[in-house]
Amino acid sequence: MQVHLLLEMAAEAAPDRVIIGSRDGGMTMGGLLDASRRAAAWMASRPGKTVTYVGLNGPSFAVAIFGASMAGRPFTPLNYRLPDASLRKLLERSAPTTTICDAELMARLSGIEGVELISAEAFAQAYTAEGEPPVLDDADEDVAIILFTSGTTSEPKAAILRHGNLTSYVLSTIEFLGADEGDAALVSVPPYHIAGISAVLTSVYSGRRMVQLPGFTPEAWAGSVAAEAVTHAMVVPTMLGRVLDVLDKTGQGLPGLRALSYGGGRMPVAVVERAMDLLPHVDFVNAYGLTETSSTISILDPQSHRDARTHADPAVRRRLSSVGRPLPSLELEIRDEAGHQVGAGVVGEVWVRGEQISGEYASGKAVRDDGWFATKDAGWLDEEGFLFVEGRLDDVIVRGGENISPSEVEDVLRRHTGVLDVAVLGLPDDEWGERIVAAVVCDPPIPTEDLRALVLANLRSSRVPEQFFFYPSLPYNDTGKLLRRDLKSQILGDPETTATTQKLALNAG
Repeated sequence: MQVHLLLEMAAEAAPDRVIIGSRDGGMTMGGLLDASRRAAAWMASRPGKTVTYVGLNGPSFAVAIFGASMAGRPFTPLNYRLPDASLRKLLERSAPTTTICDAELMARLSGIEGVELISAEAFAQAYTAEGEPPVLDDADEDVAIILFTSGTTSEPKAAILRHGNLTSYVLSTIEFLGADEGDAALVSVPPYHIAGISAVLTSVYSGRRMVQLPGFTPEAWAGSVAAEAVTHAMVVPTMLGRVLDVLDKTGQGLPGLRALSYGGGRMPVAVVERAMDLLPHVDFVNAYGLTETSSTISILDPQSHRDARTHADPAVRRRLSSVGRPLPSLELEIRDEAGHQVGAGVVGEVWVRGEQISGEYASGKAVRDDGWFATKDAGWLDEEGFLFVEGRLDDVIVRGGENISPSEVEDVLRRHTGVLDVAVLGLPDDEWGERIVAAVVCDPPIPTEDLRALVLANLRSSRVPEQFFFYPSLPYNDTGKLLRRDLKSQILGDPETTATTQKLALNAG
């Protein structure tokens, strides 16, 4: 089944339902289908073998997704926030391509061989002109979407998602036209993120109106929720804390908001608890997934949030830091380095299998012949099957042959009321292989010995950071992922890296 069939099914059943924009004057399901068919006819006439999209959220993004599907062209949204050299490099890798581009970005991308630049305005005119899409075979093995990974630890990889992967995810997780006509979802994640793609596909199939926020600010987010009667929304970790700050400042309660999902990075438990206290009427969902898995593979549902928030059992309370249980349509296992499945409570690598799993890149397949895909995420399952993700395996610190998860040290340091943000890293060490250091954002300043004592009181001495570095903020990308590679380079380039812990303690205290 191809991606555009999701739209055709919904438009046939509910052609007059508004699917994008304001309830008054927004684009209907039938209007989106007509625009996508005309866009497909236009795309089929262009020389590019793929369609790339460089721009903000808007109706044209949804039209481009479904139009590319109808035209049989792989669709690739690119990160317009990248530096010019990096963005041009990704576009070169996508050539030959027809590129739909916001007008203010066109000058940055001109002159690339094999790239036809079309302004977003010209594309909008193209999909109002008459035209019929080409007739295609329904081949769910064809490539639907190509997304470049964020490249937080290495160069971006071109992840391939086929029609069958994406439609399998939608059909197994979303009820057809199950949304009420009064429902509206605020889409504030960028188009080049898997969550941006899945938001369009799942909203159309469920019939939930999309309110697209071109660029995120916490004020614009809160204002849109109120003005557009938004009932559902999704945020990444860096967004939620800023939204809560605005709500605290303004006293807004967002009474119409019913469900808020979050994902894309590790969410501090304190932020989740604050959100649940500030918005007690809202159902919270933590969604964990990867680009290579067509979005979500595990969720912590609203009832699990409530149980964990109030339960007397520490094992249940801890689940607020989990990503919940795997989707019933998937298989999930934790495996050791030899590839053997491990039991509850044992940390290993998260492996998944299911029809939505792609595990494929332009450079080759990472999924095994038996369908299992190694996520390269470290994690463990508790006795009830709740998944706890500890971070990327590349982030695990190997000190003297002992594997140490940065997250367990970070979680302890966050208990200090003055710690606003923290990242724990491993740096090269001649004696131990790696030594543990911590980058801390705090207010007011905290003596290093207080932080060391906090870790020592809760974890083994081998987990205590040997050095602490204090910064006004830590580097994140715009989808909420900590840029550990950038932070490590920053620390290694800091002359204080070679200083003694004692000297750092004096500087901090």
